[in-house]
Parts: sequence; C-alpha cells; structure tokens
Amino acid sequence: MDVITTFAALFAAATSLSPGPGISEGLANERAETVRAIHYDLLFRVPEQKRRPIDGTETVRFSLRAPHRVVLDFQAPRDRVSKFEVNGRAVETVTVDGHLIVPAGTTKAGENSIRIQFVAGDESLNRNDDFLYTLFVPARAHLAFPCFDQPNLKARYQLALEIPSGWQAVSNGAELDPRTLAGELTTPSAPDHRLVRFVETRPLPTYLFAFAAGKFQIETGVRDGRTFRMFHRENDAAKVARNREAIFDLHARALKWLEDYTGIPYPWGKFDFVLIPSFQFGGMEHAGAVFYNASSLLLDESATQNQLLGRASVISHETSHMWFGDLVTMRWFNDVWMKEVMANFMAAKIVNPSFPQVNHALRFLMEYYPPAYDVDRTAGTNPIRQQLANLNEAGTLYGNIIYDKAPIAMRQLELITGEEGFRDGLRDYLHQYSFGNATWLDLVRILDARGQRISIAGWSHSWIEARGRPEIRMTLRSEPNTRISDLMLSQSDPWKRGLVWPQRIQLALGYSDHVQKIDVAINARETDVLHARGLPQPQYVIPNGSGLGYGLFVLDDATRRYLIDHIENIPDALTRGSAWVDIWENLLEGRVSPSEFLAIAERALPVETDEQNVQRVLGYVSRAFWQFLAQNDRLARAPALEAMLRQGIGNAYYSSEKSAWFNTFRDVALTPDGLAWLERVWRREERIPGLTFSETDEINMALELAVRGVPDWKAILSDELDRIQNADRKARFEFVMPALSADPAVREQAFLRLRDVENRRHEPWALESLRYLNHPLRQEQSRKFIRPSLELLPEIQRTGDIFFPARWTETVLGYQRSPEAAAMVRDYLVKTPALTERLRWDVLAAADNLFRASRQPTVK
Repeated sequence: MDVITTFAALFAAATSLSPGPGISEGLANERAETVRAIHYDLLFRVPEQKRRPIDGTETVRFSLRAPHRVVLDFQAPRDRVSKFEVNGRAVETVTVDGHLIVPAGTTKAGENSIRIQFVAGDESLNRNDDFLYTLFVPARAHLAFPCFDQPNLKARYQLALEIPSGWQAVSNGAELDPRTLAGELTTPSAPDHRLVRFVETRPLPTYLFAFAAGKFQIETGVRDGRTFRMFHRENDAAKVARNREAIFDLHARALKWLEDYTGIPYPWGKFDFVLIPSFQFGGMEHAGAVFYNASSLLLDESATQNQLLGRASVISHETSHMWFGDLVTMRWFNDVWMKEVMANFMAAKIVNPSFPQVNHALRFLMEYYPPAYDVDRTAGTNPIRQQLANLNEAGTLYGNIIYDKAPIAMRQLELITGEEGFRDGLRDYLHQYSFGNATWLDLVRILDARGQRISIAGWSHSWIEARGRPEIRMTLRSEPNTRISDLMLSQSDPWKRGLVWPQRIQLALGYSDHVQKIDVAINARETDVLHARGLPQPQYVIPNGSGLGYGLFVLDDATRRYLIDHIENIPDALTRGSAWVDIWENLLEGRVSPSEFLAIAERALPVETDEQNVQRVLGYVSRAFWQFLAQNDRLARAPALEAMLRQGIGNAYYSSEKSAWFNTFRDVALTPDGLAWLERVWRREERIPGLTFSETDEINMALELAVRGVPDWKAILSDELDRIQNADRKARFEFVMPALSADPAVREQAFLRLRDVENRRHEPWALESLRYLNHPLRQEQSRKFIRPSLELLPEIQRTGDIFFPARWTETVLGYQRSPEAAAMVRDYLVKTPALTERLRWDVLAAADNLFRASRQPTVK
C-alpha cells in the first residue's frame, strides 16, 4: 500500500471518530491529558482591501507522551487549508465538524509539529475598511486559525503580521526589529506592505491571544519607569489631550496596587492598550495588549460622575485580569466567573483612592446590586457557577450574575475570612497556579484550609452553585411603652428549595434625630436580632442599611409608608441609597405603584445631595416612565417631570451632575415645549451654563428628536450627519438612520437587514438600530418584530460575541409592556422546546419587566 493510500485510510478512520461540533468537555479533557508544551508560530498576511482574504501560515509544535490522535479546531470549509504537514510529511487534509484530525499513526512520542497554510476566517477578526482587531473569547480563535481552542491548553505564541505600510500593529508581545526575521519571512510579499514580528509570549490560552492592526495613532506615557502605549483612532486632538494623562495615571495606579496586593510583579512585560470604536465590550484583557471601547476611556467634557468612575473601574478591572484570568486561568469555562468576579472585586478596591470625595460603600451598592437584581429576581436567572458541556455555549455564561452578583458574594466571603485572610488565600492561589489553570474548588480548598468560622464549601452551595436570591422579611413587636420587644428577620427561598444564604447585614433603625445601625449575622431561616430589644420603636427600619446584604428586602408597612412620604429625610447617603434600591424592588413586587414612585422622585430628587443617588434615581425614573406607565399616563405626567428635570439641570453645581440631569431630560422629553427646548439646544441656539456638549452628545440629541417625529426630523438627521467629523461615528450614524424613519416600511427594511449576519458584525450598531426600532413610542408597530427577533437568537448566539444574545433580547423586549407582547413571548417559549436552557433564560430575564408591566404572572 503506497503512502498516500495509507494516509487516506488513516484519515478515513479518523473521520469515523469525529469529536462532534464545538469543543466538548470530553475532547478538552482528552487533549489536556495528552498534549503538552504548545507553541504557535503564526504569520497573517493582511491586505489593505477588506474584501480580500487574509492568508495565514502556522507551525504548531507540541509534545505527546506517546503517539495519539491530535484534534485541531478550525471552523472553516475544507478548501481553506491548502497545505498540511505533520512532522515534515504532507498529509491529506480532512475537516470534520470544525476540526482537523491528525491520526495517531502520524504522530510520535516527544515533540511533534504541524505546518499549515490556510485562509483565515473573518468571523472573529472584526475587519473594517482601515483596521482590524481580533476577539477570540470565549472559544472563537478557531474561527480564524487552526488551534487547540480551550482555556487549559496554554501556549506560547510567536506572531508575525504582514500589513499595509501605513498601518500600525500591536499584539501580546513587544514588537521585534523586522531584520531579525529569517528565510521566507525576510521581506513582505507585496511592495506596499511591511512585516511586523512580535516577541514570543509567555503561556496564554487561545482566548487571550490577540492582535490589532490598522490606521491607529499612538500616545505614549511613562509612569514609575514603565512605558504605556495607547493606540487610538480619535481625530479630536483636544479630546485625546484632555483624557490622556488621566488614562495613563489610572493604569499605573492599578498596576502598583495589584503588585502590592498580590505580592507578584506585573507578569507580562510591556503594557499597551487599544481604543476601538464601537468595541463589543467595555474592555478585553489580552495580556500586554488590552482592548477597550474608545468611548469608555476618551470621555467628553460633559462626562457624568458615573462615567468617570466607570472609566476608572474598567481600567482597574482589565488590569486586574493580568493576574486573575491571565496569570491564573480557569480550567474550564464553567469557572469563567472567577476571573470576572476577582477583576470586579479588585477594581472596586483599586478605584477608591483615586476618588477620595466619593462614598465608595455607596458606589459598591449602586454599581453591583441593581444590575444583579435585574436578572436574579427573574425566572431567567442562573447560578454564578454553571455546568458547561461544550464551549460553543460558553458565551451564554456571561452576564449580570457573574459580573455583578459575584462581587457581592465575594464581599460576603471576605467578611467570613477577614480582609487579610482573604488576601493571603488569594496570594497562595496565584503563586500555586501561576501560568497554569485552576478551579473554584481549588480556591475553596485553600480558603477552607486556613480555618474559617464556617465551611466555605457549604457557603458556596447557596451563593455560588444555586440560582436566585433570598426573600427577607422583618417582624417588629413593641412593648406598651413603645420599646422593641422582638425584632425577627425571616429568610425564605422563592424557588422552594429550602436554601439559606448565610450573610452579614446591617439594620438601620431610623429615629427623628439619628440612625442606629445593628450588625446582624443571618445563618438560619429565622434570626432574632437580640441587640434590638429594648431600643425605642423606630420610625422605619432599612434591613440592608449599609448595603451589605443581598436579597429582596420586603419592606414592612410602616417603613414603606415612611419612605413614600419622607425618604429624603434619611440623613445618611448610604442608608438613603439602600432605601431607594429597596423601594424600587418593592415597586416591581407591586407594593409601590409607578405613580407613587415618580411622585417620590419628583419630591426627593431636588434635595438629594449625593450625586450617586441622583444618578441611580434618575435611571429608575426613566425606567418607571417608559416601562410601567401607559402612554396617556406618560403624557399627563410629562410636564411636571420635565419641569423637575429642567430645574435639576439649572441647580446642579458640577458639570457631571448637570449632564446626568440633562441626559434624563433628553431621554424622557415628550411635551411640545420640552422638545422645542431640546431642539434649540441641539441647534446650538440655546446654551446651558456649565455644560459643554460633545459630538456624541449632539448625535444622541438628534436621534432622540428624530424618534419622536418632531416636524423637521429628516433635516435634523441630515444636518447632524454633515456635522459629524469622526469617520467611525459617522458610519455608525448612517447605519442607524433608517431605524429613525417615520415610515414603517423603511423601519421594516431596517429590521430585515439585521437578519443578515454581515449587518450584525458591528454589534453596537445593530443594537442601537434595534433599540430605536423598538422604542417605547413605537410599541404598537414594533410588536411584529418580537417573534422574528426571538427566532434569530440561536443564530445570534452562534455568530455573535458573548454579550450579544442577551443584549439583543433585552433591546427587543425591554420596553414592551402590553399583554399582547407578553403573550407572544410565552407562545414562542412554548412552541420552541429545542431552545437551549441558557437562551431560554435570556428570554425570561429580558421579558421579566414586560410580564410585570402587563400584569400577567411570570413564566417559570
């Protein structure tokens, strides 16, 4: 039998043993047990024209203990591979279910190499006319090049890029002198191109390997002897100059804090970051080359306090990942939450010194609790730690639960272990698993070994492994002389599993002249607050007075009535903020009406002294206005609401607070007078003292005026398009414009184009278009988009990035409120039994306010 026939027979045998689509846990385990010491040498030839393909060449080197079949992941048609050599011998390529299978008979014990020439897939390369960037999380590297696309097969990467001469390039490693290249890589294949090669990386999983190339400008800053580079595409030089130093400072402070806290020097050598227009996420933590959404770092002069804090948080979050996620990586994506919770939890600690004027306990409450509750109160909630059979569903693990509930859980864990015990446990964890992989149970073992008051493994069962939040009620009894005789807290599991969430809370007992706080440890279904006995009967009790506890805190009648009438009289900003969160949650449970809530806000907001509370309540106002009021009720309420917001803009002292008030006015304006004033501001005919508007601000005003159908909406859009100077913002605006049309036929075409995956490549553009198509003022007309939007979900999950399915669903359903819309969602769920559990959860979570607003029981 000749060699070719032998290889053909071997590959035929391999085909019959296909591991199936995606990367299953079984395949991942097989490879983790057999494959070692992986190195990728990669070359991508990037043409200047986006329509032309990117050719790639790679050599994959790895070790095997014994001959064994090797399965590479490459989701591409068979003709994308033009050359395939195993250990120097040409092999006929067989592609099965997105894999290249190398039979055991072609491998050997010890070092092996596979050389491949291929055409790269565009799906995860995010190609634009004059720049591109990779985004391989959670398992999308194999859409671009053949690889072992799983987190526990870390590898070293040696990358070379052939790019147009006028482009810049950045990757995980530092750039090398191109004259050091050898052989066929000495010169580029085209005269108008240049070669860029990067230093080989330290061990990284595929999802953290990254590069970007294109027409970028580079800013450089030096802090504490370290050079930072910022790649960007912003053409507003004043905007860059206004933000540059703060961006470098925030990175440097975060690095120094993390080196001190972990006891481990920054492990990745150089530190670059790339600011990408309309980036899918706030940031992505590629080691040595962080990618950010440009708008989250390059802030406008009108930036709110929340935006300033948000920038510091996202920088600290991504920098924390250099240790949590990059240095130590989860073994399997069921523990992806670990890297996210540690990054968020560390970020909350890091940001504090940079903003000494901010109440950081209140910041933690407002940053994490409301978005966690937005999912955890719904039938679509999920555990923090989830099971995962295949990485093709790994993107569905991301969301508010791992980003927002998990930091709350970690704070409770830190209260159990003590701050030093928690830090020392994390140091042990990082040292033990550096440049390797670990699980949640590995950390639990380390913390439990330090001798805690309660079992961390037992605590984890309710907090980490189960979904949902507790419901906590208070019962207060008083003696005839108005002293407290008993104060009981009862905790129940709304999912009827009998779970108890052990946690520390701090009750706030409010009196006419002071607030008294009592520390309480809840470790059972019933907790007797012994320290409350004998105290005078309070006017109100805020069960979560210091924002530590987690759950639905059902307000007793006396407290609910006090908050409705006097919430602004609570002296402490943190207790007041917690009360606002509680009263919103009680609104959703039907214990406070939307009209009552808006009346409270209209009375209390003008005298609120903490900007964080102002911004949170303004957000609640907008949601109550659009989600829970019928159009007639909105029109009746609008004059008073707009007057209060206009007064807030005028009275606010800081520009950041003025901006928060103005943004809410812009988002809710309905009256002819209000819209006329907004239009005058947009036309620059009327100025607001102390508030400067950016190009982005004016874009948003134009969009909001157009969706309301003001008489000259067409001219406003046309004029705004002419105003826009930034090419990336102009392209986005042009894409969104059809969704603003007053013609239903034009809007329908704007929706139909989103069925084409190519029109969803810029996910923020697609979501903004979808948001205006489904604006609350268009509920009747947009209802027809619900069913086809939901039917697209499986495809959106398959072709989109990690947050896209949930954001798509929230955008479609978020402002629907009719019984007809709720019935359509239920009908879809009943008639689509094949929908995956996680996509079903996304639908149920997104539809929760719709179900509540339509006064129908929530589906479970």
